[in-house]
Amino acid sequence: MATPWTGPLESSPAERKRRARDRLIGLARLMDSAVTLPGVRRGVGLDAVLGLVPVAGDVVSALIGLYSVVQARELGASRWLQARMVGNLVLDAAIGAVPVAGDIADVFFRAHRRNLELLRRELGEPWLEAERVEHPARR
Repeated sequence: MATPWTGPLESSPAERKRRARDRLIGLARLMDSAVTLPGVRRGVGLDAVLGLVPVAGDVVSALIGLYSVVQARELGASRWLQARMVGNLVLDAAIGAVPVAGDIADVFFRAHRRNLELLRRELGEPWLEAERVEHPARR
């Protein structure tokens, strides 16, 4: 028999913002630096892998990135910042559409991390620095 839900249906604004931040950080990590490549010594994420699929992969990556713009709106990002974030995603998709060179550029142009940094600067919150991980090989 199923247990009925007894928790609150609505969460506080602070809790919603905390969850939005966690989702943004997780999404940026997944899309731009999920796995570290030994030869490159840089993180490669789902964005670079999706970019290997011609056109459709870059479109899917941009659509996933639009979710981060929605989350930024939840956190109180200005319309100007949201437009810049969309511009970064469009630029990433345009670069990725170039065969071979675009796939290589996807490893180095990290639109999702860039958008996260723009949002952090606008909101004036230090939550991004806490998520950076020092890799011993990079010292």
